[in-house]
Amino acid sequence: MNSFDSVLKQIKNKQFAPFYLLSGTEAYFIDRLERALFENVVQEGAKDFDYSLFYGKDTTPQEIIEAAKRFPMLSPYHLIVIREAQYITQSLEPLAMYLAQPQSQSIVVFCYKHKEFDKRKKLFKAASENGLVLNFKPLYDNQVPQWIEGQMQKYQFSITPKAVHLLADHLGSDLLKINKELEKLKLVINSGEEVTPDVIERYIGVSKEFNNFELLNAIGMRDMPQSFRIVQYMANNNKNHPLQVTLSTLHTFFQKLLCFHGLSNSRLASKTLKINPYFIKDYEVASKHFSMRQSSQALHLILDADLKSKGIKGGNNEHSAIITDLLIKLFAL
Repeated sequence: MNSFDSVLKQIKNKQFAPFYLLSGTEAYFIDRLERALFENVVQEGAKDFDYSLFYGKDTTPQEIIEAAKRFPMLSPYHLIVIREAQYITQSLEPLAMYLAQPQSQSIVVFCYKHKEFDKRKKLFKAASENGLVLNFKPLYDNQVPQWIEGQMQKYQFSITPKAVHLLADHLGSDLLKINKELEKLKLVINSGEEVTPDVIERYIGVSKEFNNFELLNAIGMRDMPQSFRIVQYMANNNKNHPLQVTLSTLHTFFQKLLCFHGLSNSRLASKTLKINPYFIKDYEVASKHFSMRQSSQALHLILDADLKSKGIKGGNNEHSAIITDLLIKLFAL
């Protein structure tokens, strides 16, 4: 089965398919493969002759086919890219027919974003038989830290576990957004330099003291004054610290803490709960301050706060009021 990494490796090894059907809700992977194809197919100085770029709203399948049937002039291949292909309104059957006998010196890249391409379409079957089909979905929140670490390794930088989670907490799971910030770091830090929370704060503007990660630590230690300082800062800067993200982070934390209590051996926690070993000590500390029963009760309180934040349950639904009320109840457990 084709994966992003395997197809990227093929492209870098100059092993090309005549047609790439790239679809899905995670745009980063689609953009990255399109860029890799351009870098590895189009020779320097040949862009004006052997590269054709179309946009879905402004093109038709027939125009794409006509371009695909043209022979390259300076490069071994003619690269044809269709961005925003989801906006093509005409039938795509002509493209499916073209794929029955594709031009051997043309490479067509069909970039279909924001949703999965319909598998019932004839183009899907044709592309599966005579090209490559890949569908990309967003990473789960717990997969993002590992992805960030992988990207930093590619850039040949080391990054501390705390800095990884600080970035993931601040930027969410939008890989295009994350990669943009990592590219920024690549430009401003020295090769071999370790990326720490201080570096993240200096160049990306994420406070190393007032964030969801530090809030979890403060709550886990039952440090009420620090917890309130953090949520007050976050409530005053709610554009950068959405309440829903904070509530989701708290829910995940207490959910894992509840499971942590159920483990017979804490050494199994990292693998079982998918927690970086660096953070196991935080759960060990929190487990001493919140029992299994209290952790379960905390989950109910967080759900209650979530319902208030969505207007489903009555009460003051302002950011500050909801998170302050939640903290008071958590520390009363």
